[in-house]
Amino acid sequence: MPRSTAAAPHKGRGATFDPDNRFAPTRVEAEDDGWWQEDVPERLATEVREERARSALSWNRSPDLPFDRSLNPYRGCEHGCIYCYARPSHAYWDLSPGLDFESRLIARTGLVERLREELAKPGYVCRSINLAGNTDAYQPLEAERRTTREVLSLLLECRHPVTLVSKSALILRDRDLLGEMARHRLVRVMISLTSLDRDLKRALEPRAASPAARLRTIEQLTAAGVPVGTLIAPVIPGLTDHELERLLAAAREAGAGTAGWMLLRLPREVAPLFEEWLEAHYPERAAKVMSLMRQCRNGEVYDSRFGNRMRGEGIFVDLLEQRFARACRQLGFNTPDAWAAQSLDTTAFRPPRAQGDLFA
Repeated sequence: MPRSTAAAPHKGRGATFDPDNRFAPTRVEAEDDGWWQEDVPERLATEVREERARSALSWNRSPDLPFDRSLNPYRGCEHGCIYCYARPSHAYWDLSPGLDFESRLIARTGLVERLREELAKPGYVCRSINLAGNTDAYQPLEAERRTTREVLSLLLECRHPVTLVSKSALILRDRDLLGEMARHRLVRVMISLTSLDRDLKRALEPRAASPAARLRTIEQLTAAGVPVGTLIAPVIPGLTDHELERLLAAAREAGAGTAGWMLLRLPREVAPLFEEWLEAHYPERAAKVMSLMRQCRNGEVYDSRFGNRMRGEGIFVDLLEQRFARACRQLGFNTPDAWAAQSLDTTAFRPPRAQGDLFA
């Protein structure tokens, strides 16, 4: 895919450029015409626009996912993780999956009202909602908008279970709600860990919480009675895979009871963005990393087949599986008691009352 602009890394951002929107009828490619120009400013301000939600829940039938419904308060993510599999979705909003994804965000308004309506529909069957399945519900924008907190308040009100995956310490703001939900077996939290190397994390996930902050988050949520696990994701061959055991040990020491892992995924525009990022930040490792990725993806940079896209295949993946399983056994992860502690209750669900029935 041709680059639309040529730019050095932007401070505090993950992507180094904006790839063309694949749905646009035309494409623009920068060309050096010999004229001197000022450098592109390094700092990109975050822009937020609002979108009135027409529905709340998104549904899926993927056999790779442990949930069939999710809810996303925001489109795009200011964390700016270069590897984010959700980047290609930004093209649907006429925005680039590159720098636009992390600097031009969409806040969904009216989401709680739509969720209340959907949960109150006759015939609704209660199963756990994943919050959020696309972008982090606790990205920095949540501190201002508080949509995630409002969603959790509604789910607690009607005793509806929810799962959360986050790499943000902002989730600690809602310890009161999460602790109360945990007492009713209504919540399970997974804190994502990628690397304990602060410099690598700063380049890889520029605006996400530091490794130390994520471990403190696990510790403090556990202390509040919230069932917490860790997700080692993504595992990047040749860049972060050597940290697998250390990440698991750190999470276990902090109080995580369950653990999982996922291999790096590079769908659509994510592949050229990630390769460009490698060349900009780790040029000496770029060829090795991409070679290992192709070994794990049947010779390609990505394999979208169900059953393969999360894990990959081949000798390197088999070795990762063995290392992960051994570390979990040694550390005491994923025991029957740990899974039992994270089981969620769907039997106490009570449909919310419609807004017009508040004073009935």
